[in-house]
Amino acid sequence: METTQLEGLISMLFVLGILVLLVLPSVIGIVRDRRIDRQLREAEQGHRKDQKSSSKPTEPSTATWYAEGRRSKKLVSS
Repeated sequence: METTQLEGLISMLFVLGILVLLVLPSVIGIVRDRRIDRQLREAEQGHRKDQKSSSKPTEPSTATWYAEGRRSKKLVSS
């Protein structure tokens, strides 16, 4: 390999390296978004299955009932 060919190869590898560094964050973000979307879809499907399987309505927990009461009192007092 001659000097000019070696310089051309080094320059090409340098440009490709910069291109990878510029594109990599976007690719990581896309992969992360797809994973989150898949997890949300699976959670929603699981929630739908849970709702269909139980025929009686669920009652709110004590903590939910307490929080609702506190919110309504704050609205009245202000």
